[in-house]
Amino acid sequence: MFIPSHYRAPDSSWMVDLIRDNPLALAMSNGGPDEGPFATHLPVIPDPRMTGEWSDDLVGATLLGHLNRANPHWRALATTEVMLLAFTGPHAYVSPTVYEVTPAAPTWNFTSVHVRGVVEPIDSLEETLDVVRATALAFEDRFGAGWDQSESLEYFRKIVPAVGAFRVTVTRAEGIFKLSQEQPAEVRERVQQSFAGRECGRHRATAELMRRLPRKSV
Repeated sequence: MFIPSHYRAPDSSWMVDLIRDNPLALAMSNGGPDEGPFATHLPVIPDPRMTGEWSDDLVGATLLGHLNRANPHWRALATTEVMLLAFTGPHAYVSPTVYEVTPAAPTWNFTSVHVRGVVEPIDSLEETLDVVRATALAFEDRFGAGWDQSESLEYFRKIVPAVGAFRVTVTRAEGIFKLSQEQPAEVRERVQQSFAGRECGRHRATAELMRRLPRKSV
């Protein structure tokens, strides 16, 4: 991923937060010469067995995901060593009207983290069940309303044979946080305020990230 220097994350916590807050990743890996690359949208969580803090570059962290075993992408994982996970965070269109100068050009503020790693398919049904349960627990805790999965465990066991779980050990991670850093402070402020005043949650989330950026003059 091409990242101009002024769009790099202030520190690794920004990448970790984006992954946790936006866990629906686009998983990509190579296929054969006929089908080409595979890409599947799927939920990803940090491996609960991962101990300690994330490293500064996220290298060595482990992530868990799962997809339908009927998906040809699952079968391709048996011959694939590397997977790329792309996480998309808050993003919003920037109208030239907020620049208050002419000529000007529109742009798009956006945030994304690309994680590359070694992928390991999980064959054990019990381990697969653990991944499904951990994923449900993580998302219910962060985004849900207190649902108790204990009464659904037998149902989980029925559907798990159709689930393909995998583990990714991170070898490289890059984050781009394109949030008008190249603009003068007063222009960045106008862009932020224009986003903060919108009803759309995506715009407000982008504004909040812009507010958190370290202040510096251009």
